[in-house]
Amino acid sequence: MNNYVNDFPLLLQRDEKGHQTIYLDNAATTQKPFSVLNAVSKYYESSNANPHRGAYDLSVQATNILESARKKVRGFIGAKSDNQIVFTKNSTEALNIIAQSYGMTSLKAGDRVVLAVSEHHSNLVPWQVAAKAKGAVISYLYTDKDGAVSQEEIEEKITKQTKIVAVAHISNVTGKINPIEAIIERAHKFGAVVVVDGTQSTPHISVDISALDADFYVFSGHKMLAPMGIGILCGKENLLESMPPFLYGGDMIEYVEEQDSTYAPLPQKFEGGTQNVGGAAGLSAAIDYLNVIGMPTIMEIEKELTTYMLEKLSNIPHLKVIGSLNPEGRIGVVPFVMEGAHPHDIATILNADKIAVRAGHHCAQPFHKYLGVSSTCRASVYLYNTKDDIDRLAESLKEVRRWLGYGTKRIVH
Repeated sequence: MNNYVNDFPLLLQRDEKGHQTIYLDNAATTQKPFSVLNAVSKYYESSNANPHRGAYDLSVQATNILESARKKVRGFIGAKSDNQIVFTKNSTEALNIIAQSYGMTSLKAGDRVVLAVSEHHSNLVPWQVAAKAKGAVISYLYTDKDGAVSQEEIEEKITKQTKIVAVAHISNVTGKINPIEAIIERAHKFGAVVVVDGTQSTPHISVDISALDADFYVFSGHKMLAPMGIGILCGKENLLESMPPFLYGGDMIEYVEEQDSTYAPLPQKFEGGTQNVGGAAGLSAAIDYLNVIGMPTIMEIEKELTTYMLEKLSNIPHLKVIGSLNPEGRIGVVPFVMEGAHPHDIATILNADKIAVRAGHHCAQPFHKYLGVSSTCRASVYLYNTKDDIDRLAESLKEVRRWLGYGTKRIVH
């Protein structure tokens, strides 16, 4: 199907028995190709310095690397201006900036904030804090059993009282693609601002935030082949201009007097302190890697893998896939439970076969409670996975209950 795995050094490693890791926790973080690792190393070996702060060559090189990465991000997600692209640590930090800087200054008592019940805690807890502080009320878009939000739910919950709608483009639990266009259209009808968590969408599908007309859009680099510690907050310029800074200190100021300060223009206004230039270099290289393959090709690869995984897992006795078995309208994130086996036990047994999956509530406790499960296992694919990986997952899952003593005679001492 593909041989992209050869570009990823960690996935080529073998243990003392000659086994390679089958990595199926890509919704949490992705592995890094040689080109990304080389870009990070090259920066630290040849250009390491503080950006924006020096007239010497190394500082100029660091600045150029940072600003070049900003332009590359702008193009990758279809933003209109470099000023819209703010570097952050990750999506979590970006969402907190929006909630604290925009939410705290725009919400008032009685306003409504609409979230999807399927939200990651990063796009839920910050809004709880802001809503409580300002006397606003949180309403939820509830899903069907497959994790889909209906048009009826959108029209019922997003009303003239709604001031902010914060929703993930794609669920990190079910992989379901939310009807983000319909949500944005409805919200804008009432003048509400829409915050889109693109953490699970940007690595997997083509994104054009200008066409979406999203007011804010965030994502993390580490889920799309880049290093950890680099993320993006993209916002409409008029909104970013209206917001106070979130972090105060170096590189985000214009003038500082003893009793007052003025702030740098966008995007530096939100980039206090020394930026992660090495991470930006890695993000830039990751975007190059994805662009060479092409997002349409990546989408095709993942659709084929998702279809195959849904088919294989749905045929395993005592295993239940949570969410839809239809590969349309979703990405390759597949949660499941198994009768008589706790998700953590399942993940531990799979790990003995060098298969990495996630187990737990996936930072989405309200959604799990809504679905009637306390936790799940989650297998998630990316462009370097293969059908052989899924075959190994399925074969190992068939042995889980045997390892836990089902269908075998227990030896009593």
